[in-house]
Amino acid sequence: MTVHVHYFARLREELGRPGEETELPADDLTVGGLWQHLHHEAPPARLMAAVNQEQATLETPVHDGDEVAYFPPVTGG
Repeated sequence: MTVHVHYFARLREELGRPGEETELPADDLTVGGLWQHLHHEAPPARLMAAVNQEQATLETPVHDGDEVAYFPPVTGG
């Protein structure tokens, strides 16, 4: 399955890229599992995500062709 991944704000800077397109062997992956597959570590605490521009949790399923965006928590003032 193919998934389009985007990184925003501090994550984009830390990872040194705006995103990536990846081929995955499994089709029963979650947002958290995708992060772990791509970065070989557990997702950061308080990581926020969206799937196909809809707010998601780390347990949200990811399917072929999905667009997954990761971003740090947003604060305002």
